[in-house]
Amino acid sequence: MKRSLIIIFFCLISLTAFRFIQSDKKAFYKALSSGEDAAIDEQLADLSKGKQSSRINAYIGALTMKKAGLVKGVKGKVKTFKKGAQLLEDEIKSNPANTEYRFLRLAIQEHAPGILKYNKQLDEDKEAVIAGFNKVDSDMKSVIANYAKDSKVLSSADLK
Repeated sequence: MKRSLIIIFFCLISLTAFRFIQSDKKAFYKALSSGEDAAIDEQLADLSKGKQSSRINAYIGALTMKKAGLVKGVKGKVKTFKKGAQLLEDEIKSNPANTEYRFLRLAIQEHAPGILKYNKQLDEDKEAVIAGFNKVDSDMKSVIANYAKDSKVLSSADLK
């Protein structure tokens, strides 16, 4: 009986953690797509409070790069962008097969100003996203599919 209760307890904790991760992911993508300074700052603060992980570092990197476009002054923009890029690049080096990280870099590369020269892995990331599309969860598939509707690099037809 005690063993059954322990198993049920761990299952409930796992489900709760999974639900938190999913809502955390939705909040992240909402802030990333909004382009609003306040939403990005709020999400960065929330992510910084949590336990550090590869996913959290990748999210912070992506949001920091997005925030760079909202910073005043060229010097500040470049510094902020590079700080975020370093975080995301480190996570991609550690997890090269992670489809979500490659998708984040693809989306940022597509919208980064050319002067930053942050577009050298567009084709590589596109192929990684296409190859891993069917392996990601349904929420991530939805995010990628919605992005592909307006992307000039990744099309909806690529994901079929």
